[in-house]
Amino acid sequence: MVIKGEAGMQFMGDWAKGEFLAAGKVPGKDFVCAPAPGTAKDFTFNIDSFAMFKLKNTANVPAQKDLAKAIMSPAFQELFNLNKGSIPVRLDVKLDKFDDCAKESAKDFVAASKANTLLPSIAHGMAVPPAVEGAMKDAVSQYWNDDKQTAKDAQAKILAASKTK
Repeated sequence: MVIKGEAGMQFMGDWAKGEFLAAGKVPGKDFVCAPAPGTAKDFTFNIDSFAMFKLKNTANVPAQKDLAKAIMSPAFQELFNLNKGSIPVRLDVKLDKFDDCAKESAKDFVAASKANTLLPSIAHGMAVPPAVEGAMKDAVSQYWNDDKQTAKDAQAKILAASKTK
């Protein structure tokens, strides 16, 4: 809806920028990237991950290492992140080809890392066990879908959800 001009804003992750770019939108002209209100010194992150299994046939291990080396190469990190709309996981990748949104995000990531305010994503299973994640999502969803629920009530439900075992 934002891309079509039917909505004014959305809270979203880096993948949304990729959608804007795919729709021909230009950062800084057609859309801006900004931290959610009240979060300017924090940085919530998610990492695209690949798993390598221990192989019985050790002759295939070099192929796994080659894949890992390719994925982590600066050239791949640049190409992947330019297309996805995210920032490289490597801090030594040059950002010359990246737009202002990515450059600001990379700067904010480094600053949050130095300030110890990096926050792993709850929504992507990086910060809490699945039962806690589900309970928190339920509490947030109930708040968004119940006009009669107060913010204070929602906070209490989210706090209770965070203690789920």
